[in-house]
Amino acid sequence: MKIFSLFFFGLILACSGGSSNNSDMMKEEIIAADYEYEEAPLVEKTIAGADEDSNITSEERESKIIKTAQLRFESQKPEETHQHILSLAQRYQGFIQSDNSGKSYNQLYRNIVVRIPTKNFQAFIDGVSEGVSYFDQKDISRRDVTEEFVDLEARLKAKRELEKNYLELLKKANTVKEMLEIERELSIIREEIEAKQGRLNYLQNKVSLSTVNIEFYKQTAETGITLSYGQKMVNALKGGWDGISVFFLGILYLWPLFLVALIVILLVRRYIKRSRKKAS
Repeated sequence: MKIFSLFFFGLILACSGGSSNNSDMMKEEIIAADYEYEEAPLVEKTIAGADEDSNITSEERESKIIKTAQLRFESQKPEETHQHILSLAQRYQGFIQSDNSGKSYNQLYRNIVVRIPTKNFQAFIDGVSEGVSYFDQKDISRRDVTEEFVDLEARLKAKRELEKNYLELLKKANTVKEMLEIERELSIIREEIEAKQGRLNYLQNKVSLSTVNIEFYKQTAETGITLSYGQKMVNALKGGWDGISVFFLGILYLWPLFLVALIVILLVRRYIKRSRKKAS
């Protein structure tokens, strides 16, 4: 009976010792897990560049799309078409970036570049397309720059944080050498910030304002007229006469050269005559 009691008491002690060891191990695992939990986001922020920004607002998660359009068509009334495009740009809160017109051998043409708010892009395209039966060219493209946009924002934020850290170090600098080194690093960081901010502003401008390039033209009266064989002969004779006129005009431009050549010929002939008289 005593032996059984001692065995039972020893078993209780062993179990209590084992449970204490297990509890210690569990504490160590919890501490290690906490340490890993604290460290992992820091590494991810350093590499990925503050991914938590994507969880702040829905606006930051929306896609950044650059929209452009290229339209080319024929218009029988270019002035009316021009006024129609100007009124559409005003209606949809856009503006004319460039407006050029010209004339080729058989066409009157006009090229207009319109910047239009992206929210009104499709409505503006539909307005321009009204009354156009056929497009020689109609290209509409959409380029997703969301990834580049988010990356630039994250890198810009990291660079600004780095700038703050260097400014704090600059306050604590004790020697001129340290100050110069910190200011040199600050200069490099600020150049990178300006470059990234400039690129970000460019993308934001392209995303908020779409670009529409519109070219329309009108065929001139000479286009499509079939000339008869007799008319072609008349045109050939006129062309030949024009060619002869140009030839003679070119000769007139060379009169000083002919005058010099004539003088040289007369001198040579005179010299030859004198030589013959002396020989006889």
